[in-house]
Amino acid sequence: MSDPQDTHWYRWDGEDLLLRLRVQPRAGRNAFAEPFGDARKVKLKAPPVDGRANAELLRFIAECFGVPRSAVELVSGQQSRTKQLRIANPQRLTLGIVAARGER
Repeated sequence: MSDPQDTHWYRWDGEDLLLRLRVQPRAGRNAFAEPFGDARKVKLKAPPVDGRANAELLRFIAECFGVPRSAVELVSGQQSRTKQLRIANPQRLTLGIVAARGER
């Protein structure tokens, strides 16, 4: 079972999953990393130039959660390393995310 302290970086909003991520651009590969405060660290190959890191992040998240790229929205943090994303109806869960849909 995952540590409850590791769940503060995501939450459910109906069928949508909201993620709080801390991006590290120019990494060797795209990958999730350790928790980072109230966010989860994500390493990206792309540099933070001309929106390339944001585009790479959205593609990576879509692939990880089994949704089309259009189902992932950058809600906040366009110019920041800390970002909030919304994933519409994710088909796969990863990193110990609990399917809390329907629980109130």
